[in-house]
Amino acid sequence: MEPSTMDKTALDKTNATREPGGLLSLLACKCPRCRRGKMFANDNPWNLKQTMKMNEVCPVCSQPFNPEVGFYFGSSYISYALTVALSAVTFIAFWLLIGFPFSGNNIFYWLIGNAILLIGMQPYLMRVSRTGWLAFFVRHDADWAIHPSVKPERTNKEQENNW
Repeated sequence: MEPSTMDKTALDKTNATREPGGLLSLLACKCPRCRRGKMFANDNPWNLKQTMKMNEVCPVCSQPFNPEVGFYFGSSYISYALTVALSAVTFIAFWLLIGFPFSGNNIFYWLIGNAILLIGMQPYLMRVSRTGWLAFFVRHDADWAIHPSVKPERTNKEQENNW
């Protein structure tokens, strides 16, 4: 028995309003609260002049992206973990595909290839790290439309860009 047309329409609406999963929204650098708004002003992470330029608030749910001065220093831990994981994956892939004999320079070829890969991926990994760091502190809210975003407790605009 086939569902009625009304049931199909309701199912299509449900699927259309379904938000992406946590991992997909993290990899797409979306707001951790609503999983829809863009965290970064420019979609291209390899535009190096604007790689880390973030929106002040989420364009969808108005979640502030800069809770306090120096907030994103902690994202370096996530960036480090991502680069170690990526290096481990490339090491295992290189070992399985090419191998590491006791004689030869294969380990140096892997080191050079891995270094080139990590340098090339760094702008994207930095963005994912910032998104992941914010996701530790801002939880997903399926009902974000009816719950107002929490304003940051401490902001100091004068000290924001002092390094």
